[in-house]
Amino acid sequence: MTVQTGAPATHRLSAAQRKAIFAGAIGNTVEWVDWAVYATFAPVFAGQFFAKGNDTAALLSTLAVFAVGFVMRPVGGAVLGAYADRFGRKKGLTLTISLMAAASIVIAVCPTYSRIGVLAPLVLLLARLVQGFSAGGEFGSSSAFLIESAAAGRRAFAGSWQQVSVGAGALIASLLGTVLNSTLDDADLHGWGWRLAFGVAGALGLVGLWLRRSVHETEAFRTIERVKRRNPIVAMFRDHPAAALRVAGITIAGTLIYYVWVTYMPTYAHLATGIPLSKALLANTIAMIVFLVLLPFGGLLSDRIGRKPTMTAFAAGFLILSWPAFHFLSANFWTLLVIEIVGLVFVVGYSANCAVIMAEQFPPEVRTTGIGLPYALAVALFGGTAPYVTTWMNANHHGNLVWLYVAVAAVIGVAVYLTMPETKGKEL
Repeated sequence: MTVQTGAPATHRLSAAQRKAIFAGAIGNTVEWVDWAVYATFAPVFAGQFFAKGNDTAALLSTLAVFAVGFVMRPVGGAVLGAYADRFGRKKGLTLTISLMAAASIVIAVCPTYSRIGVLAPLVLLLARLVQGFSAGGEFGSSSAFLIESAAAGRRAFAGSWQQVSVGAGALIASLLGTVLNSTLDDADLHGWGWRLAFGVAGALGLVGLWLRRSVHETEAFRTIERVKRRNPIVAMFRDHPAAALRVAGITIAGTLIYYVWVTYMPTYAHLATGIPLSKALLANTIAMIVFLVLLPFGGLLSDRIGRKPTMTAFAAGFLILSWPAFHFLSANFWTLLVIEIVGLVFVVGYSANCAVIMAEQFPPEVRTTGIGLPYALAVALFGGTAPYVTTWMNANHHGNLVWLYVAVAAVIGVAVYLTMPETKGKEL
């Protein structure tokens, strides 16, 4: 995150700003390790929390608890967003990571179904509800904190680290799963290995909490701290309805296409072409690493040429890519890898921008709520349903039309991005 000394003041990050961005990104990474480790180890611990006898039913029940976490994200976006707008970004971030880490530790030490019966799945459900609540507040709080901590000419660059840290958290959780699966035998993995994973995730959360407590509150919040403020949720709907709708519109194409490309593509390629799932997942992992490396550069490009051109390039790119990507997909590893990488290069245009452009829609007194609530609702409605819709299409012999599903989302994106105001350089 070094910046040339000859750069204009608005493009130069001070030492304090670099520290704040680093702390915000690292804290966000460990927050998402806690969130992702559940999905990584769900097949392992499913039988520990539900009645014995049907492994498939136990796994489905565990995944249903996972899905319930998404239901809580809009609630967290509203409640924790309002908390951060009233009491500060720093307090909001320390609260979200505390809740996430505590829930991971509770899962790690929770007795199994064989010991406490139905209380085991109940504890798991409550812990996952807390994690969903925390995750809902995290995006708005971390986005506002990163953007407000940056120099005016480096806001997209700072905001891109929000998405870098989300992806990094998922990769760390996946790596944790790989290491434990490859080093422990089946009995140890099912007996205590999965508990170790949740314990590590919880401990990392405590490290993130320490980092977040070490940073200063943002200047943007301090300027409104002594001003009498209204309820942020009421103020958002009453005073900024167009901005809230714009945030939801910005999110639709980005979240739907991201989930299709990252979550669905490996499975689709495996089912449609017969490529081994391990190879499809490897291509996906390589493409994700390229994506994470490119995100800060996408932020720098947005800071140079603007939000609208880079966001529009993302959506227009998928209008062009959607049909050939699914039409020419084959069992060849390199073909799949190219399709994955090209798609995620276009997604950089969205992911490098989403935090900054949402933050730039609102004044500081409603910024966290304005980002968090509409974003969480759009993710739940469009991103969370994308794997289900695409799986349903494939199961009902409409897999050849998935490209159209992506293309329609891209059309919506083009329409939103071309008509939204340019916010690069806007006073925060």
